[in-house]
Amino acid sequence: MSTLSLDKILQSQGIGSRKYCRAVIADGLVSIKGDPVLDWSLCFETEELRFSIDGREWQFHAKLYIVMNKPEACECSRKPSHHRSVLSLLPEEFINRDVQPVGRLDHDTTGLLLLSDDGKFIHAQSSPKKHLPKTYQATLARPCTPELVQALLEGVQLIDEDAPIRALSCAQTGELELELCIDQGKYHQVKRMIAAAGNHCAGLCRSAIGGLTLDTLGLAAGEWRLLTAEELALLAPY
Repeated sequence: MSTLSLDKILQSQGIGSRKYCRAVIADGLVSIKGDPVLDWSLCFETEELRFSIDGREWQFHAKLYIVMNKPEACECSRKPSHHRSVLSLLPEEFINRDVQPVGRLDHDTTGLLLLSDDGKFIHAQSSPKKHLPKTYQATLARPCTPELVQALLEGVQLIDEDAPIRALSCAQTGELELELCIDQGKYHQVKRMIAAAGNHCAGLCRSAIGGLTLDTLGLAAGEWRLLTAEELALLAPY
C-alpha cells in the first residue's frame, strides 16, 4: 500500500503533467467519494482508490496489465510504418503511461496480445527462458497433410538457426486449418515454420498465451480490457 498526494496520483495515471493535474484539481474537477478536492497536496491511500475527473470515473492502478483481441491491419509499434498502431485502440491516458505491446504480432496476424507499462511483466512474458507456450490457429494456402503435421512436430530448419525448430504440439483442425503451439517466439516463427515444412500461411490468429485463451475472454476484434488477478496467474510469473 502507498500514500501519494493527489497531484502525483493523477500524474501516475497518465492524466497529464504535474502542473496540469494541479490545475485540474484547483478547478474543482476532481472528486473522491463524491466530494470535490481542491487541495492537490492532500494525500490518499492508493489501494482500491476511486476518483472522478469532470464526472469521468477512474480507479487507481499502479501498473496496467491489458489483454486485447488484436485486429488485422494494426502494427505493434509506437511508430507504425504502414498501418495504425494497436496503441491507438487504447485511451490516451494509457499511452501517456508508456504502455507497450508484449512482443509483436504482424500487422496481418490477429488474436491475443498483451500490453503493459510494467517492465518486469513485459520481460517475463517475452523471455525465451520462461518457455511460455503460445498457441496459434493457422490458415494454410494448400490443404494440410499428415506429413506437414509430422514435419512441424519433428522440427524444421529455419535460415539463421543452428538447429531445427519444432512445435510443442501440432494438429490439423480442418482441411486448410492447423493448430500449432510454440514457446520460442522467434521472428515470424510460425509462418517460417509452415513455409519450411512445405506449405504457406495464409492467415494467423494467436488463440492462447500460457493458460489464457481467447475463447474465454469474450473480446471482439479490437476490444481490450484489464486482466484480472486470476488471469495474470495463468501467465509467466514475474
